[in-house]
Amino acid sequence: MARTLTRRQLFQNAGAGIGGMALASLLEKDGFGSTGMLGNKGLHFPPRAKNVIYVHMVGAPSHLDLFDYKPELQKRSGELCPDYMFKGKQLAFIREQPTLMGTPTGDQFAFKRCGKSGIAISNLLPNLQTCADDMCFIRTLHTDQFNHAPAQMFLLTGFEQFGRPSIGAWTSYGLGSENSNLPNFVVLVTGQVLGAGNSAWGSGFLPTIHQGIEFRSQGDPVLFLSNPKGINSKDRKRVVDSVNRLNQLNLANVGDPEIETRINQYEMAYRMQTSVPELMDIKDEPKEIHEMYGTEPGKTSFANNCLLARRLVERGVRFVQLFDQGWDHHGSISTRLPKKAKQVDRPLAALIKDLKMRGLLDETLIVWSAEFGRTPMAQGSNADGKKTKAGRDHHKEAYTVWMAGGGVKPGHMHGITDDFGYGIVEDGVHVHDFNATLMRLLGIDHERLTFRYQGLRLRLTSVHGEVCEGVLA
Repeated sequence: MARTLTRRQLFQNAGAGIGGMALASLLEKDGFGSTGMLGNKGLHFPPRAKNVIYVHMVGAPSHLDLFDYKPELQKRSGELCPDYMFKGKQLAFIREQPTLMGTPTGDQFAFKRCGKSGIAISNLLPNLQTCADDMCFIRTLHTDQFNHAPAQMFLLTGFEQFGRPSIGAWTSYGLGSENSNLPNFVVLVTGQVLGAGNSAWGSGFLPTIHQGIEFRSQGDPVLFLSNPKGINSKDRKRVVDSVNRLNQLNLANVGDPEIETRINQYEMAYRMQTSVPELMDIKDEPKEIHEMYGTEPGKTSFANNCLLARRLVERGVRFVQLFDQGWDHHGSISTRLPKKAKQVDRPLAALIKDLKMRGLLDETLIVWSAEFGRTPMAQGSNADGKKTKAGRDHHKEAYTVWMAGGGVKPGHMHGITDDFGYGIVEDGVHVHDFNATLMRLLGIDHERLTFRYQGLRLRLTSVHGEVCEGVLA
């Protein structure tokens, strides 16, 4: 029997429904809901971080000359390396048993104990030295790969071959968006990402809405975002609406989720025409901010990208990834490393301090990473330990990464390497463990965030990974 409603009941019920929808929309914008996989199910753990700024140094810096000082290596620099460090080992370029190589001598390369924590950081990074008490170092990260492309893929996607989703894509898939006018995963590049290329921020088998979108500091911020000549915004919107109506018909017939992704991306691109130019225009930042970062509006630089990263997380972008090329120092490390260190030191320290000043560091996780480390043995001549042409080869057994903010222990050093910085003595952290830990900081159980593909339930950490509890605050 049909149930009749009085006029009052109709308005009461309809009002509650409309009010509920409005409330849900407002809560989602405030971060209490999301479009991600976990949006309706809730996070697995209370999140320590809401956003990530993930900085990847392409080519791999020498951790031994920046963060992991070894007096014994200095003492024995120039001696033939022990057999266990060479025989039967995988090295990229060294073919004959090499000599040990300590950090170049001189005040420029000296290490200083910094802050209340007393963490030793090289004088090559004087600005980061002032942030030691906000930083959490892992000295014992290790990987399975020793060449750039597979090592980059392994760190950033959990698999050494192309075709898997990147960590930023997994984060987007799990957590969804906080800003409907900007992509959930943004990429900023200085130089070229040699090796993995744009697969380092790809979506793999996840819906393509989760792939990283590269923003540029010069020209159009995003390729093909501007209207063609003779087309205004009204015309562009009419085209987008017409195309999406056709896509909606196709979606109803076929049911392919990629069609829905295309619809969303067309709408996003239209909204980005307004939001992105405003975001990328940093010239109105206060003078003291430009001085702190060393930024130059209108130019492409790592400093500009660090400032843009802060502006992006302010606007709710979930995952911002910075790639900086030029760290592959197989030779002349004593002259080339200082130049690269100088380019990143000031802006990275500014980013930490700026986020802290704005009350955003507690909810933003900053990550410094590389695909592997550098050998304690010399590649090339190591005659005087000063300004020689010697460099360091690829090293996968142990290297240093660091994090700041976002729920990690401040002023903390995790793990110990041996006297030469070659192997692990205590508290090793595998790449899968590292990625599991990043997921945990975001409130995600890495074993439960999965995607069904080709009959398998796949995840970022393959079938491995343990959370490194020792770095959690």
